[in-house]
Amino acid sequence: MAVQGALTGPRPQRMSLARREAWEGYGFVALWLVGFVVFYAGPMVASLLLSFTSWNLIGRIEWAGLDNYRQLVHDPIFWQSLKVTGIYASIAVPLDLFAALILATLLNQKIRAVGWYRTLYYIPTILPGVVTAMVWRWVFNPQIGLINQALALVGINGPLWLASPQWALPAIIVMSLWTIGGSMVIFLGGLQGVPVQLHEAAEIDGAGSWTRFWRITVPLVSPTIFFNLITGMIGAFQVFTLPYIMTQGGPQYATEFYVLYLYDNAFTFHKMGYASAMAWIMFLIVVVLTLAQFRLSKRWVYYAGGDTL
Repeated sequence: MAVQGALTGPRPQRMSLARREAWEGYGFVALWLVGFVVFYAGPMVASLLLSFTSWNLIGRIEWAGLDNYRQLVHDPIFWQSLKVTGIYASIAVPLDLFAALILATLLNQKIRAVGWYRTLYYIPTILPGVVTAMVWRWVFNPQIGLINQALALVGINGPLWLASPQWALPAIIVMSLWTIGGSMVIFLGGLQGVPVQLHEAAEIDGAGSWTRFWRITVPLVSPTIFFNLITGMIGAFQVFTLPYIMTQGGPQYATEFYVLYLYDNAFTFHKMGYASAMAWIMFLIVVVLTLAQFRLSKRWVYYAGGDTL
């Protein structure tokens, strides 16, 4: 009995210690859970419910069923905003990925003051969007803008850029290259994990720079490319600040991005239910595209120690 009591005696104390550690753990995550519920989960559930209602932010909330979603189908501006956002995402995201990878490859070389160059190219990423928009409004100014003045030196009359329905969206796509510093830093991390021995062996076998880049570097940084692709695609569907400040969706809805039209419906036209329906449509589109990218990644993403994702 004494032996049995000695074996079973400390157990309540051990359970009490485990329980106390569990409560301490809950205490540490409690603040995060409260923030998640209040600022993320709560608003998401509220927006889902609001998407089935009619509410102007002031009056009484009225149940509308699927009316908001039916109205979206027949809204030409909704389809225009989806078209503009789709064109932007399909051009700007691959262009930014390519430019960031090339820039990261150049800045991964052992050159003098490479740290300063990396900092210089990263700084635009941390600038406020309003500052970036004001700078580029001057750059694209048809009369005194830097681009048109440079074109005039070679005898070319520059376009109206942001005032032209044909050039406004391409101008914003060009502006997206201004903030490739974030992707560049992530690519630098991936490039520094590529074994130097592979490049040396390929060079001894007679492989040129382009062959080594395409056959060795790109496959080994494909997980990094995939990560930047996903984050870039999601970010492309959330573009708001630049078109809001620079064009207000014009001219002739040429830069009417999806989130800009969503914002106008919510806070300009006071159609909160309609805007909530748009938000959930965008959420579903992003989820479908993300899942599709994960499925397609099995064909081209390579992980060391395995074949593909």
